[in-house]
Amino acid sequence: MAHEQLETYVVEKPEQAMALLNPLRAEILSRLAEPASAAEVARGINEIPQRVNYHLKALEKVGLVRRVGSRQVRNLVEVLYLAIARTYVLSEGLNWGNDTVQQMKDQGSLSHLVQTAERIKRDAMLLLERSDQEVEVPSASLNASIQLASAEQRSAFVEEYVQLVNQLVAKYQPKEKGQETYQVVLAVYPKQGGDEA
Repeated sequence: MAHEQLETYVVEKPEQAMALLNPLRAEILSRLAEPASAAEVARGINEIPQRVNYHLKALEKVGLVRRVGSRQVRNLVEVLYLAIARTYVLSEGLNWGNDTVQQMKDQGSLSHLVQTAERIKRDAMLLLERSDQEVEVPSASLNASIQLASAEQRSAFVEEYVQLVNQLVAKYQPKEKGQETYQVVLAVYPKQGGDEA
């Protein structure tokens, strides 16, 4: 059964904005483009289910996720959650000064970047151990630099970048379950000492 989900949600409540700026809660939301339980989300981000469940309830309380069903798993009933939208935009009407809003956006994004980098490092270390056992572990990474002339050009680049990768992910997403899953991570941030080409 398909569940209704907004493509973009404009955040106008301060409590929702604060929830989104928590890196772990933002990560959990990004995992709920499809209905999933706390245990599934926890496995996906290498967190303990109890911690994810705690943050899911906080997100539910401020209206950023909702319950869309349940299922029986052995002797337990798992609640399935879905994010209310795929992307979120902080409203300028939050009654915060423009500088504060921009700072919160910057810090929230950077905190998420740090958490993502830590997770990549943790996953890579585990995969290195598997590789030591002569298990094939395919992976790839891309590192590139680009100079962008203005904030408008930067926004346009990021929007197109995300759109193209989403199209690529959708193209190769298998219809059947049981296929091996690969993590795809995107990051764009100012390069230190990168004023020159």
